[in-house]
Amino acid sequence: MSLPLKSRKKRILKSNLKKIAVIGAGSWGTALSLLLAKKRHVVHLWGHRTEHVEAIKEDRQNNRYLSGFSFPDTIYPTADITEAVADATIVCMVVPSHGFRLIFEQVLKAASLDCIFISATKGIENQTLNTMTQVMEQCAASSNREINSGVLSGPSFAREVADEVPTAITIGCKNSSLARELQEVFSTDNFRVYTSTDIIGLELSASLKNIIAIAAGICDGLQFGTNARAALITRGLAEMTRFGVHWGADKETFYGLSGLGDLVLTCTGALSRNRYVGIELGKGKKLEQILGEMSMVAEGVRTTKSVFAMAQNSSIDMPILEQVYKILYEDKNCRLAVKDLLGRALKPE
Repeated sequence: MSLPLKSRKKRILKSNLKKIAVIGAGSWGTALSLLLAKKRHVVHLWGHRTEHVEAIKEDRQNNRYLSGFSFPDTIYPTADITEAVADATIVCMVVPSHGFRLIFEQVLKAASLDCIFISATKGIENQTLNTMTQVMEQCAASSNREINSGVLSGPSFAREVADEVPTAITIGCKNSSLARELQEVFSTDNFRVYTSTDIIGLELSASLKNIIAIAAGICDGLQFGTNARAALITRGLAEMTRFGVHWGADKETFYGLSGLGDLVLTCTGALSRNRYVGIELGKGKKLEQILGEMSMVAEGVRTTKSVFAMAQNSSIDMPILEQVYKILYEDKNCRLAVKDLLGRALKPE
């Protein structure tokens, strides 16, 4: 007979963390694994391609997605989900949103009853329009399980985290005491972690900023300069906040690390995949060609489709989103999209 969730949670928080599973061997999953391993946690890093995992084992670094960082002995790469997850105290989900549900269903089958699940994925599922913690809760309900879940979000390029550059992010859980315990797990001298109970706000802000980053990249690709980028970021934040509040998020979350912080990073940083997509679109490349040339996922492309559907269904005014959607999915000319955006009826800010 299993312990009640409340009792199991108390036992978890008082125990020493011995094993953490990181599901997803891309750049962000690798950076988190390095961070956790340096805190002397035993980390099992799962990747879905056996040949990639074998290369990581041989090289003791992830040359495909985050080269230049040697793995300590406490990181164990594996292509076996059961091996990665069995007996883990915490599971960090760091896989693309379009494959999240299928992989989490496998994770859930192998995970212990008292495991804590953290989403570090920034996206919204196309088919259901659910965030990743909502996907996890749905999967758990289908398996007649009650789980502890949370989200890790904020301005954090993987390479800079791995390089131990000062970074600040937020961890969100419904239970504030659990959030504080997880805060201790992830915090280092160079990785400052704040807490929040606004899970939906953290997830929506993290997802929406990728759409605005594509728009900012388009402006840069069109060589419109810094005035345009500043205006785009500011009005993009207004759209993000309006959308989030409609869905029950706290307005303040959008002015925090997961909102404004990550928005500024992805709209200006050279390591931003979503900004890169926008830059190439602004230069005249087709989306299919751009994505075909990328080795990593730009979540904003798929998220644009999800958020556009959500905004249309709820009659939320999101003019930047609308133009990005038309560029991505209706092949609208970028300059015409900017013209239409600027030519709307004038109104107070």
